[in-house]
Amino acid sequence: MRDAAEWIARLGLVEHPEGGFYTETYRSHETVAREHLPERFIGDRAFSTAIYFLLTGDDFSALHRIKQDEVWHFYEGSGLTIHVIDPGGDYSTIKLGSDMEKGERPQAVVGAGCFFGATVNDADSYSLVGCTVAPGFDFDDFEMPNRKALLELFPQHRELVERLTR
Repeated sequence: MRDAAEWIARLGLVEHPEGGFYTETYRSHETVAREHLPERFIGDRAFSTAIYFLLTGDDFSALHRIKQDEVWHFYEGSGLTIHVIDPGGDYSTIKLGSDMEKGERPQAVVGAGCFFGATVNDADSYSLVGCTVAPGFDFDDFEMPNRKALLELFPQHRELVERLTR
């Protein structure tokens, strides 16, 4: 098994604002015009986008949300836990990985409008995953509130918010 540094170098990954490392691997050349998208989008969007995302065991993906569904695909390393707070404030987890006996699955979806972050299940390892978004991702669709704002929204999830914000 390769280590995280080798994956970062070979795939040309760069730091992501939410934590971890990423690179965009696909952006459709075709677009959906703004007038054909739901009102929550402020401009045209590519049909779809995809990234590699690598998270080391000593890091986390901070709580954030986007306006689209996001499909996660597991590739290599430790499984990871995706922490999800839905728009109604309910908390759930998704175990992404290849160990079916531990309840992991190799593909999962985080619904549009949910706040979510991720942690690596083995602190001494890393997780290499992919994320696919349709309509395609745009940083205009990305929201990463600070700890204070999230605690005001979700006081019942204080421990999670404190753990998954910077």
